[in-house]
Amino acid sequence: MCDELTAADNEKLPGGVSRRDFGMMAGAAGLAALLPAPANAVPVKGRDVTFATPDGTADAYFVAPSSGRHPGVLVWPDVMGMRPAFRQMADRLAQSGYAVLTINPFYRSVKGQFLKPGESFAQPAVREKVGPWRALLTPEAVTRDATAYLGFLDKQREVDTRRGLGATGYCMGGPFTLRSAAVAPARVRAAASFHGGGLVTDKPDSPHLLIPGTRADYLIAIAQNDDARAPNEKDVLRKAFVDAKRPAEIEVYAGAMHGWTVPGGEAYHQAQAENAWTRLLALFGKAL
Repeated sequence: MCDELTAADNEKLPGGVSRRDFGMMAGAAGLAALLPAPANAVPVKGRDVTFATPDGTADAYFVAPSSGRHPGVLVWPDVMGMRPAFRQMADRLAQSGYAVLTINPFYRSVKGQFLKPGESFAQPAVREKVGPWRALLTPEAVTRDATAYLGFLDKQREVDTRRGLGATGYCMGGPFTLRSAAVAPARVRAAASFHGGGLVTDKPDSPHLLIPGTRADYLIAIAQNDDARAPNEKDVLRKAFVDAKRPAEIEVYAGAMHGWTVPGGEAYHQAQAENAWTRLLALFGKAL
């Protein structure tokens, strides 16, 4: 998971992105160069949205194909929140035929993008700022949020409610996908975690304990350094999925460090990010 140790790991990696390069690529043009459109990309329309939750007014980005109705997907960003990289990933997913809601996980504390150019979680000042916001995302709060987010998706004219919903999460958002699948098992049929932290804990509310109550297929994409720090987590997850009879693809991505899937980030690994994206589309194509 994201902390000062993973920040040190990611400072400079072969195939990754250094902090200097991160600053150079932080603009929209730099990110776009990293994200090729799908071969059969459809036109999409996006809009910023706000809606009520039990805890206040959430803000998010919603994007979908310009015509028709499509499976809905909820995206939980990482600890650095809403920013151009996640908007562009949402656009790219919509180009493949999905109606995508990317939320601001910290709406209780801040609206929209809070990172300034050149800032990242590697910086102590940023971690100090985000820490109290992150503390508000208790399991109970995430459950309330997930219910509101999924409900919003199902109310959109672009969403085909006859088909299942998907959920994806990055870093701290990884375990939130399991909570999303648990709050609406009849609706969430696919969930993917990318370098998710805290999927398995020793607490009675550990996300992995929710798996038996879900009906989703899963993709668990694990960073090499996360696996090195918690090598037993993948085995606990495998057993939980087998015991619950839930299909799950669990893989450690060799050479990929924590955060490798998010373009513009210090750990971005383009080849392995594309590999993970391909697996996500395969999951959605089968389950939704």
